[in-house]
Amino acid sequence: MRTAMIALASIALVPFAASGQRQRAEPSFRSATSELVVLPVTVTDEDGALVADLPRERFAVFDDGRPQPIAFSTGQDQPVVVGLIVDSSGSVGPKLGEIVAGALAFARASNPDDEVFVLEFNDTVTDALPGREISAEHLGELERTLTALRPEGRTALYDALLAGLDRMAPGAGSRRVLVLISDGGDNASTGTLRQVMRLARASDVTIYTIGLFGPDDPDANPGVLEEIAKATGGRRFLPKSAGRLLADCRRIAHEIRAGYTLGYVPPDRDGRFHRVRVAVSDEEGRRLTVRTRPGYVAAAPPVSTAK
Repeated sequence: MRTAMIALASIALVPFAASGQRQRAEPSFRSATSELVVLPVTVTDEDGALVADLPRERFAVFDDGRPQPIAFSTGQDQPVVVGLIVDSSGSVGPKLGEIVAGALAFARASNPDDEVFVLEFNDTVTDALPGREISAEHLGELERTLTALRPEGRTALYDALLAGLDRMAPGAGSRRVLVLISDGGDNASTGTLRQVMRLARASDVTIYTIGLFGPDDPDANPGVLEEIAKATGGRRFLPKSAGRLLADCRRIAHEIRAGYTLGYVPPDRDGRFHRVRVAVSDEEGRRLTVRTRPGYVAAAPPVSTAK
């Protein structure tokens, strides 16, 4: 029996332009639910190499220290839904070519059947592929979309993440990933970091963050990027060169393709934050490291209607 549901508030994308034109992402709150705790899992060996194709019986899931039966698992390079969240603020002008090259390197290394959407952000958030996704293999269309970006304005990073999380509403796919590429912190959002963290923890979306910071960047906030990534089982990258950016983008794609998705029915409806731990055993005796989201907020207890 499915005994619990995770509720979250999210931000909807509302079009402002006619069909065929770009759409602006406007915030409007609504609710959605998911009946399972979904865990994105990455496994590496002692050398940092990705470990794929482990069977379900090698995994164990603990909810607040209590073992839980795994309801489903995937891991054989299943197609995923990916949102590219791309900074197009004025300060990225000198780096925009690197950002485009990195995003294309990511797409080339991805499963060709992955579905990709693109949100760009400066003072506001814009759906660069209005209301639709494209397959990762359609590099020409993705390149045209990215090279059409024009750097201007300030940086609404939190608003962009909130809009991306909404696009990943439950039911969008078995595994969902956001990849944020930005050169700085936030200086234009109406949303807050607290909202981002609340929605990120309530979702089952993995967020990878890439910070392109200069040594004297006044808006640099690598700690925030680390916090957002760790809360969702993702990673933060801080490439110091164009070559390193390309390598990091490819690494993210490889992690997604080699990753696992585990799901289980949450044991409680208590409205509390539950800590999650995933353990893995290996027949070959390797020392394996597991990365996943640290926990989730359970649904609130049902309201009694008895008088």
